[in-house]
Amino acid sequence: MDILLIGGLWLDGSVWERVASTLESLGHRPVPLTLPGQGDGTAAATLDDQVAAVVDAVDAASGRAMVVGHSVACTLAWLAADRRPERVAKVALVGGVPTSDGRPYADLFEVTDGVMPFPGWGPFQGPDAADLDETARREMAAAAIPVPEAVARGVVRLTDERRFDVPVVVVCPEFTPAQAREWIDGDVPELRRAGRVGFADIDSGHWPMITQPAELARILAAAAEAA
Repeated sequence: MDILLIGGLWLDGSVWERVASTLESLGHRPVPLTLPGQGDGTAAATLDDQVAAVVDAVDAASGRAMVVGHSVACTLAWLAADRRPERVAKVALVGGVPTSDGRPYADLFEVTDGVMPFPGWGPFQGPDAADLDETARREMAAAAIPVPEAVARGVVRLTDERRFDVPVVVVCPEFTPAQAREWIDGDVPELRRAGRVGFADIDSGHWPMITQPAELARILAAAAEAA
């Protein structure tokens, strides 16, 4: 199965390199995406541009695809299910949950000169970054791509209720499946309305594609095969 891989803020498609290699060895076709405004060479992009890029990748897949979103890009994966419910076989959410209709995509950190740069490691102290050593932190910070303001502050628009029929797996890195279930029962209406939601635990911080790539690939492969 084609497995589309979407990184979160400040990341391009190269972050999935080791996950993709393991997925290939397990018989799948990984497609890491580099989003408009996040490593594709364009200076500016909007949320609509990023959604269009993901939908184009879904349309280009051989058959129905599984769409994987990491962190805030879980919303992009869910938007793919909204735009193409008949083409998305499953959505995998790694370390995040989808934003609701009418809410800003990722208005989370300070915007400077039209972009939202990586804010440093201060906001991620604790479980998020506990498994990243100093070398990994330096490399990630150096490679971080400032996110265009029109992406971060773009408004999420969900329109097709068939998205709730698409199976979902929530991959839980710095939080547990039990915590994820509590959030869904509380303030995550998109997943509360989803018909089929499963959970997979992984012993990592917020970036398992960096610290646990082989295990993350195995989880994603199993989810794809179940779809």
